[in-house]
Amino acid sequence: MLIKGYDYGPLVAGERLLERAGFWSNHLLATCRFTSGEARPEPEWFGDDGADTDALADVLLDDQAWPTFRIPFQGGHSAVLVYRNLIGDYGIDYLLTQPDWPRTEDLSGFDGAWYGPGLSWRDIVHIAETPDLTAPGVHDTAARLLLLLPLLADDGLPPEARTRVNAALTAIGAPEDSAQDTADHLLRNSRPSARRRGGADSPLSGGSHQHTEPESDESAVLWALNLTRTQSDALADALGSRPLPAPAP
Repeated sequence: MLIKGYDYGPLVAGERLLERAGFWSNHLLATCRFTSGEARPEPEWFGDDGADTDALADVLLDDQAWPTFRIPFQGGHSAVLVYRNLIGDYGIDYLLTQPDWPRTEDLSGFDGAWYGPGLSWRDIVHIAETPDLTAPGVHDTAARLLLLLPLLADDGLPPEARTRVNAALTAIGAPEDSAQDTADHLLRNSRPSARRRGGADSPLSGGSHQHTEPESDESAVLWALNLTRTQSDALADALGSRPLPAPAP
């Protein structure tokens, strides 16, 4: 498997692993917020057991074959999750790709702690619900939402977020009697919303714009990516969000 500008690792298509016992506990267990005095998160929350979770961890962390999960959406864009299994430098990378771009853009990553802009709840739901069925990758809405959930960076989750995550968890085999609690743990681990620093130059070439946080229908991630105006407008359209303001003359 090749990803433009990301050719230093042995990437392999990982979508088949979604059906393997132990995948979802590996992917989401660390995202569950644990508070002293509460039940400690365990693989059974995702319908797995410890043995299956450990066995699949060996596959996900194979330094000879880095599992890669493609989440294609509108306009040829794809969110891509890569288990970056460099010896001594393990991490998880979330990338944004488009065939006409000269390189990938970083959405977020994990190197002991999460960094990068992440995505708002609105963006995650929109991507999950708009698969490009002509492109290879994950097309199931529930799996797409849960693959993207570690990217969540949002200060104001809507009431329906809990219900949506609950439904996605039961769809992938999590026990119905505990899925609501699992959804709560996952959503409580959301990072702060991505914000562009007020007064900073626009990442779009050609000017600056005073802006501290996105409007309700503007995707904050557009401010964080190094895109041209044409690329940014196309991504805004694919996300169903308002384009960035035009640069000041």
